[in-house]
Amino acid sequence: MTWWRALRQTAHTGLSVERRRLEPLVALRGATGLALVIGASLALFGPAVAASSAFGAYQAAIATFQRSWRPRPELAIASGTSLAVSTFLGYATASHQPLFLALLALWTCLAGLSWAAGPTIGLIATSNVAIMLVTITLPTSIAAAAGHAAMMVAGGLVQAALVVLFPVRRWGAHRDALADALAAEADYARRLRHDPVAPFDPIPLMAARDAATITPRQARTRPAELHGARGLAERVRPVLASLADPAMGVPEEGPERARARELLAAAADILDAAARAIRHGTPVRLPSPAVAAFQTPDTGAILQGPPHRAATRLGALLKDVVEVAGGRTAEAPGDRDPKAADKNLLRPGLAALVPAAARAVRAELRRRGSPVTRHALRVTTVTTAGYALGTYLPLGHAYWAPMASVMVMRPDFSQTYSRAVARFAGTLVGVALATGLVQLTHPGTRLSAALAVASAGLMYLLMRTGQFAAQACVAAYVVFLLGMGGEEWTQTVPERVFLTLLGGALAMLAYALYPAWETPRLRTRLADWLAADGRYAAAVVGHYAEPAGKSCPDVRETLLAARDARVAWQEAAERAQREPVRHRGLSRAAAQDAEHALVQIGRVAMLMEAHLPERGAPPVPAAARFADALRTATAQGAKAVRERRVPTWDPVREALAAWDGEGVPDRVVRRGANLLLQALDELSDALDTTPPPMLVDGTDSGVRTERPGPADP
Repeated sequence: MTWWRALRQTAHTGLSVERRRLEPLVALRGATGLALVIGASLALFGPAVAASSAFGAYQAAIATFQRSWRPRPELAIASGTSLAVSTFLGYATASHQPLFLALLALWTCLAGLSWAAGPTIGLIATSNVAIMLVTITLPTSIAAAAGHAAMMVAGGLVQAALVVLFPVRRWGAHRDALADALAAEADYARRLRHDPVAPFDPIPLMAARDAATITPRQARTRPAELHGARGLAERVRPVLASLADPAMGVPEEGPERARARELLAAAADILDAAARAIRHGTPVRLPSPAVAAFQTPDTGAILQGPPHRAATRLGALLKDVVEVAGGRTAEAPGDRDPKAADKNLLRPGLAALVPAAARAVRAELRRRGSPVTRHALRVTTVTTAGYALGTYLPLGHAYWAPMASVMVMRPDFSQTYSRAVARFAGTLVGVALATGLVQLTHPGTRLSAALAVASAGLMYLLMRTGQFAAQACVAAYVVFLLGMGGEEWTQTVPERVFLTLLGGALAMLAYALYPAWETPRLRTRLADWLAADGRYAAAVVGHYAEPAGKSCPDVRETLLAARDARVAWQEAAERAQREPVRHRGLSRAAAQDAEHALVQIGRVAMLMEAHLPERGAPPVPAAARFADALRTATAQGAKAVRERRVPTWDPVREALAAWDGEGVPDRVVRRGANLLLQALDELSDALDTTPPPMLVDGTDSGVRTERPGPADP
């Protein structure tokens, strides 16, 4: 992609406004907390302290909006406290510019590194640095700075108290996540009726798992319908795919295919009914035709072997889904792991996150070419240079340029450039609207405070619709808040517009000069996905040699790792498509073909997982040899992908050629093993950039070397 096209695309992203479901009650709660803090501060201490406390409450409310299934009051308190410490230390060193620049560089570098611990912590730390640049200008003495810091802590405490006292849809996000997962599987079942190998995006299932990770206190009050349904949904997906896939025994046409389509349609209706019940907390209302489809007695006469087992298994799982959605916990005894019974996915508290964040930062510092480390160096350099430049320019308000830079810069190219465009455009719109309103109304202190609260509330409401709308509200909020402190609009507007443009330009220039492109790392992401898929498939195949029933923790762990690797690849590929960088050996077409092959590996492993033999079933010794070969070959293949070589699969091919064929489940696993080898060969073809041989006249023969492989039994 050329620079011009990349800039145009990022500008369009920054200026776009997305259609998102708004949460007015949550926005009202944040604005109410801000109004309480500003009102109390104005009445007790005056406009300057009110402005500082407003920034603390404003930032604390934003912290509760970050990626979390329930607002965490701890984040509001931590945000207000860290801003208070930053403000006090910043004011104490502000009179000595070299010392303040050193503190600013340290604080900014730590904020940049904090992105290693996750976007929530990174955003809170970055916002604290930006707001600190403003709040250090408000106190007039050390004692006043301490008072301002105390009020910032109070602002965080107020927002935390409101989150606890006035929860909005306490379990609403969890219900939505689980309902979305069931609805996604319903849509998958309908697509399988027409495309037996239709793809499935695991993002809804991953989101449901993340939502199910709760604290011990939350586990005691979680609604019954949110307990157990996610695990059932995880087991429904491979059974749906197994029932539809022709490789598992159902022919592409005929009465068997017709019955499979009927069952898939009924499953989709039942899953939709369960999703609606969970989303709204109402009883499950099942459509009668869907229930009748699973109760008809002739399914066993039409479907035989693996398809019949899949149909029986699907009916049992759907019955459990309906019972759980209705508020009753019901799992088949053979499906439930006795060791895992009644265990919850526990989310660590805020104190436990600190060591984990420190480990993540250390790992990024040791990692060569780390995007987070490069981001920390970029944002530190730009922020300190922007503050020094703003100080020496005869404009005043030196903090506008570095504040714009630190709020714009992110570890990846697309977000940095799109946010720069959105910040400048939003600042223009917000400042213009706020200035026009000020000229019309000439507000006093209290009216300016009310307008600031209204602007903040509007920002909370529109935060998730895009950066442009949010930045316009932020610009208006700052104009009204500083107006409450006694500054005229003519003292802030022209300087802010120019210095915001300067800060955004510095941020964009810094990324161009010291980038952290995702494109060169695509092969590493692809190799990680290949290795994770190989471990998952090997774990599944290995359990045909050592039957353990449906309780296979190693299969579950490798499946989750494979999903994480797939999402990491997809996010990296999406970022790389927006970068003005050459592909460097992995073209877009090759990346798409390789992705298709790896998706096929995961799908085949999922099909075999749906038919794992019960404990005590006859083992298949050849499956153990194939699993070992697959695990070793995919690990070596991942290394080859990283080293820009084409992976080979000779150990897998030899293990498949030596397959003995003993054991009752041999039909499923043997067929799946052959499909795995075919998918691995497709991956090698996708990564093979060697041109095919030419004919005498110089034209492409279109012939590639054929890889021998055993026939499908």
